[in-house]
Amino acid sequence: MPRDIPVGNGSLLVNFDSTYQLRDLYWPHVGLENHTAGHPFRFGIWVDGQFSWVHEPEWQKWLGYEPITLVTRASLENVRLGIHLQVHDVVDFHEDLYLRQVTVFNDRDQEREVRLFFSHDFHINGTEVGDSAYYEPERKALFHYKGKRWFLINVARRRKDGFDLGLDQWAVGVKEVGGKEGTWRDAEDGSLSSNAVAQGSVDTTGAFHLLVPARREAQGWYWIAVGEDFESVIRINRAVRERGPVAYLERTRHYWKLWATKERHELTKLSPESANLYRRSLLIVRTQIDNDGAIIAANDFDITTFARDTYSYMWPRDGALVAAALIEAGYSEVTRRFFEFCHRVVTPEGYFLHKYTPDGALASSWHAWYQGGYKQLPVQEDESALVLWALWRHFERFRDVEFIKPLYRGLITRIANWLMNYRDPGDGLPLPSWDLWEERRGVLGWTVASTWAGLQAAGNFAEAFGEEDLALQYRKTADEIKTAVERYLWHPDMNRFVRMINRREGGGWDVDTELDASLFGLWYFGMFPADDPRIVSTMNAIRERLWVKTDIGGVARYERDYYHQVTNDKTNVPGNPWFICTLWLAEWQIAITKSEDELRPALDILDWTARHTLPSGVMAEQVHPYSGAPLSVSPLTWSHATLVLTVSELLAKQTTLKQS
Repeated sequence: MPRDIPVGNGSLLVNFDSTYQLRDLYWPHVGLENHTAGHPFRFGIWVDGQFSWVHEPEWQKWLGYEPITLVTRASLENVRLGIHLQVHDVVDFHEDLYLRQVTVFNDRDQEREVRLFFSHDFHINGTEVGDSAYYEPERKALFHYKGKRWFLINVARRRKDGFDLGLDQWAVGVKEVGGKEGTWRDAEDGSLSSNAVAQGSVDTTGAFHLLVPARREAQGWYWIAVGEDFESVIRINRAVRERGPVAYLERTRHYWKLWATKERHELTKLSPESANLYRRSLLIVRTQIDNDGAIIAANDFDITTFARDTYSYMWPRDGALVAAALIEAGYSEVTRRFFEFCHRVVTPEGYFLHKYTPDGALASSWHAWYQGGYKQLPVQEDESALVLWALWRHFERFRDVEFIKPLYRGLITRIANWLMNYRDPGDGLPLPSWDLWEERRGVLGWTVASTWAGLQAAGNFAEAFGEEDLALQYRKTADEIKTAVERYLWHPDMNRFVRMINRREGGGWDVDTELDASLFGLWYFGMFPADDPRIVSTMNAIRERLWVKTDIGGVARYERDYYHQVTNDKTNVPGNPWFICTLWLAEWQIAITKSEDELRPALDILDWTARHTLPSGVMAEQVHPYSGAPLSVSPLTWSHATLVLTVSELLAKQTTLKQS
């Protein structure tokens, strides 16, 4: 199930699903650890002796955000109960505090008591084993803890003279043992047991009561403070009590508005939907970035049902492309931390391995060190090369010399020297590595293009640091790679480049002629001009053969893509539409445009993108080719970053056309 509305601050990330259940709570890193393991935290209402959980179908819901900020705005209505709610969720921009403001509207003609229930199905550190929970009467709050992971849950109601803090009801109990479902079941009669403590596989439910006048409203707040120990969470709770919960909502609302409008881009040439999606994408990208620098691919825990693993890792390739988007948008602070993270994890030999956890450890991998009787290096070469490509873009944009200085030897030349040496001495091409989709191994168009770009970036840095001989070596290697690409990957008989080649042991090449949208990299990273006839024919083939021929449209990754496949009709649906692949087509159209009128196809693709996001503005990895529903993880950081890059390139091209 997609995560419709993430909110976070770079250390605490909270995700909600499409039914408005809290499903993920990550701390102390974005993507690590998930203290729910995907289990839902329920939110329910009792009134007039009737009960309903808001995730149930009888509730009409609209889930989204306030404009240009990371404050949610959820509208929920239950006609049967005569109740509707306006809810705002926020993670404080500074404190590790999740806070919800609930405004209850009474749609009936008499005053009514409304009880709001919140259940908590913690699996601290990803497992329920050894958890503890208890009710503490001094603060009238619930606590969950295990080791150095503490969670304090409290509430407040508005009174005429301020706020009244503390739970009206609570229950602490056992779940997932002996057929017990949890204390949330205890809530459904409107009364909780007041059991005060449990250990092991435990959950809690708390409630507060509001008296809501006829045809009027009442307001309350609920929050979870997160820290390493008891003192940490009660400090946050005390601050909320003293300052009032409204202060945290307001300050976070203003912080993210300030952040999202740091660079005042002229978006008037876009449709309102595309302009809004640009701002929303910047904010959603930020929720997926850890404060220690890791740019996480996605944090939708439901993907574990597909492969028993997540996307909550830092892939250097994804990270570099996301960093490039933020660089173009003017966010140097976030991207500096990403490159420092890369500096910490790069191997002494000068390459990155598959992926990394948010705290910098080597993550899980399916890339083998051994194949066919021989050792092989389990790398995706583009991951190393694209970090250099993005870092040069950073330096060009911000000219932060003192930031670059310690990276020059430890990151830049280290990677560049490896790229230069990881080649076949005969033809000059890079040695085989895994492709960007992580499905095949060989010499790929995307990989050789990114390697060329990484070496060019290294040559620029070497020249800037006065090492002319080294710059010449890097550029000479890049030239040799380009010559080999023209010789081996361009196929005149097909009038396009091919996706991949592999050397045969006895000589010659095995050629993979499947059309792949990633051939986009051959021009995007600068190896060939976007209007080179060979690129034009390749991109036209992508547009013609990978466009999904249903009412949904969009571009598939490659022919006969099997990942999350929903149909065998490969003629009309070569694969599911991916946001990034569709936007690549827009980027190419922007690059070759010579007049304002020629930008129309790119603008149409931006509008297509806006139409296929969730109402909240969240973009998945891919969409269903017939229904348009999100598929795979949601949000995917790379999808939002590609939207940001496309808009940035469009704005730059519009400026260029005006000046010409």
